[in-house]
Amino acid sequence: MIRTRFAPSPNGPLHLGHGYAAIVAHDLARARGGAFLLRIEDIDAARSRAGLVEDFLADLAWLGLSWDGEVTFQSARLGSYAAAGERLRAMGLLYPCQCTRAEVIAAAVEAGPDGPLYPGTCRGRVVDPEGAAWRLDVAKAAALTGPLSWTDELAGAQRAMPERFGDVVLLRKEAPASYHLAATLDDAADGISLVTRGTDLFAASHIHRMLQALLGLPVPLWHHHALLVEADARGHWRKLAKRRGSAALADMRRAGEDGPGLADMLRAHRFPAGISLGKGVESPP
Repeated sequence: MIRTRFAPSPNGPLHLGHGYAAIVAHDLARARGGAFLLRIEDIDAARSRAGLVEDFLADLAWLGLSWDGEVTFQSARLGSYAAAGERLRAMGLLYPCQCTRAEVIAAAVEAGPDGPLYPGTCRGRVVDPEGAAWRLDVAKAAALTGPLSWTDELAGAQRAMPERFGDVVLLRKEAPASYHLAATLDDAADGISLVTRGTDLFAASHIHRMLQALLGLPVPLWHHHALLVEADARGHWRKLAKRRGSAALADMRRAGEDGPGLADMLRAHRFPAGISLGKGVESPP
């Protein structure tokens, strides 16, 4: 039986893009007689707003979606992130880094999937671990894992290329864990066998596959679906985003719009004016 999940962060209201992602995961599970889980990714205390969770539940129910089992919260799993960090440190694969984002940007010579590629400034240095971020030594980790692969249902077999990320942060200064570590551990803990998410996170699966190998976690299938995109004032296509004020599902729900009808429109790829289905950020549909 397959298990999928929808895992929003409560740092802003859900929009149509979230609705589409939830529908994809929900419908794949239902079509295959599987389970659809709901997880709240709320470990970023500075940005998370607990009051949004009830809106999330109401929005999904309004769309006609139902989930299986209890809603889970990342904030209840901090111990598992710390334990994984200690395990990777004991393996000699993590090192502390005190570089600021501005310093990384200034020193970077190329870009990776997460932005400017970290040039390894603190690797091999004596760095005060107090208040430091902890980075994965990807080259050392690759020597342990050897070649790795993973499979996307839509894109097919992939050779894992975690080096594209450089030495990614796994334990952050301002939060218990990075997205990469937390999501990988949570999907394993929840028994997720089909990871559904947008194509903007396709590259993340390369580093997640490495973490699975290092920590002895099961390897799921992935399903990276296309993104909903909207045109900006210059006619450029960009993915819907909370920070840009994309139309909130909660506002539509409170205005009395037909939730199941909207869900069926999204399934049929019929979108409101100015919104379409694209492949990624700044990509035309």
